[in-house]
Amino acid sequence: MASVLEGSAVAAIGTDTGGSVRVPAALCGLAGYRSTIGRGHWRGGAHLAESFDTMGWLFRDLEDAPLLAGPFAHAEAASISPATPALTRCAFVSESFLHDCEPEIVAGFRAAIRELEALGLELRSIDPGWWAESTEIFAPIQAWEAARLHAGHFDRIQPAIRERLEWGARIAADEIAALRQRHAAFNARMDELFAAHQLLLLPCAPVVRLVAGADHSGTRGRLLRYTTPFSLAGVPVVTVPCANGGMQLAAARNCDEPLLQLAARLGARRNSVAPASRTL
Repeated sequence: MASVLEGSAVAAIGTDTGGSVRVPAALCGLAGYRSTIGRGHWRGGAHLAESFDTMGWLFRDLEDAPLLAGPFAHAEAASISPATPALTRCAFVSESFLHDCEPEIVAGFRAAIRELEALGLELRSIDPGWWAESTEIFAPIQAWEAARLHAGHFDRIQPAIRERLEWGARIAADEIAALRQRHAAFNARMDELFAAHQLLLLPCAPVVRLVAGADHSGTRGRLLRYTTPFSLAGVPVVTVPCANGGMQLAAARNCDEPLLQLAARLGARRNSVAPASRTL
């Protein structure tokens, strides 16, 4: 990521389980792309939790976004078909959802809505109050899967993560079965949202930066509230960089190419204005 930031690399590959591409991109002023679950080959890579692990990229210019779909794409999706419908509808979360956001994040969110409207998209507000259960579904499934994958090596892992793995190892099979049922029901509702609106917009994180040396004991929970709905759904997400922080723009599973094409349109619009105004 440092090479992308200073300009010696166009993009850096990464993985995203609960937000590990989206949030660093947003906090560092970069664009990001989390692919649909199941795309890409994991040769040479290691899973954390297979139900949520996805391939991704961090990059500088949204206009480069369509170039980044190919390495993870299924053969039949390597290029977008001219017949593929454009994404023209977008729902954004109501501001009541943003109650813990810093003012700069809210300002960036409002500006992103205006930018998408300027591209000709139809936007409307939704109140996804039912997303409140996303973290309580995601966290134990992730911990249980990670504990199984990394069993026998807990002593080599830093304490905070080791405690999470030890917790995961104690979760009973019947509890996991019940959580998987809740996961399936959550995804069915997410599918309905994408069928109705095509795109969903919300911040990547409620904060502009994470201060070194500060107490971040509660930070992970705050971040997961914003990222886990899309982690559970396994959908593609683009991090749209803003002057402060970044926004998540998500589409339905396997709509990676149309989503990245839209991101490129947004990038082209930004790049057509004065350099000082390229970010929100």
